[in-house]
Amino acid sequence: MAKEELIEMRGRVAEVLPDSRYRVVLDNGHELVAYSGGKMRKNHIRIIAGDSVTLELSPYDLTKGRIMFRHLPGRS
Repeated sequence: MAKEELIEMRGRVAEVLPDSRYRVVLDNGHELVAYSGGKMRKNHIRIIAGDSVTLELSPYDLTKGRIMFRHLPGRS
C-alpha cells in the first residue's frame, strides 16, 4: 500500500496492552488497537497511558493503527 493511501489521525492512549500494543481513543471518539512504529521502537520512545499520539490507519481496516509520533505536553 502506498504511503499516500494511509489515513493520519490524532488520539490519546487509553491503555497499555501486552506485546507493545496500545488501546487508543481518537479525537472523534473511535477506539482502536495500535502498535509502535519502527523508528519509535528503534529509538526506545516510551508511550504511557494519557499520551497524545499521531497514528497512521489503513483505509481498509480502521480497527488497527501504527503510532508514528508521540506529542510532548507543551510542545505540540
